[in-house]
Amino acid sequence: MKSENVVVIAPHPDDEVLGVGGTISRLSNQGCLVNILYVSGHLPPLYDETVFAETRAEAENACQLMGVNNYDFLKIPATFVQSTPTAELNFKIKTFIDKNNADTVFVPFPDRHIDHRIIFDACLVSCRPTSKHFPKMVLAYETLSETHWNASGIEPYFAPDVFIDISNFFSVKRKALECYNSQISENNSRSIEACHALSKFRGSQNGCELAEAFKLVRLVL
Repeated sequence: MKSENVVVIAPHPDDEVLGVGGTISRLSNQGCLVNILYVSGHLPPLYDETVFAETRAEAENACQLMGVNNYDFLKIPATFVQSTPTAELNFKIKTFIDKNNADTVFVPFPDRHIDHRIIFDACLVSCRPTSKHFPKMVLAYETLSETHWNASGIEPYFAPDVFIDISNFFSVKRKALECYNSQISENNSRSIEACHALSKFRGSQNGCELAEAFKLVRLVL
């Protein structure tokens, strides 16, 4: 996978590690510039400002571990992304993608979480090949606790066709997940054990020990 400038669009802090943590670490290790945009966060009215401060600090620590080049927070309250004017959301995401000259963009799969769905739509608009420089590769990633709750046969189902070997980078993904003390625990579907099991399963499908899976949106060679 050749890409100099990579952008990951994360609906919330921890989505980037759950879906792309091993790949981010691998690409950073290969010399790619990886940039993350956190669109939404734990903010009022559903959460206290202190919760956002905590998850932001966790995200910053995770980014440092994974070798992320730079990151930004749009600070849209969680579950209120749909209340943001469509043109405004599209513009903010596209501005981040363009500013970082993205060759490859990782976007959330449109799953059970309403924020993920709205942000997926905004990402596809933002990644349209309508300018001189546009992302040549767009990949949708899966997020444990959300992607696998879609109603199969009724809603879009995550059927990946791109797999990235993260066998040598899951240890970094694990440490990045451990940064999210407020989000990751032993008793939920975002546990480190569940993430390892999913990576093991994706790897078993593709002849490697551990892998992350993606749905291809666009590839221009």
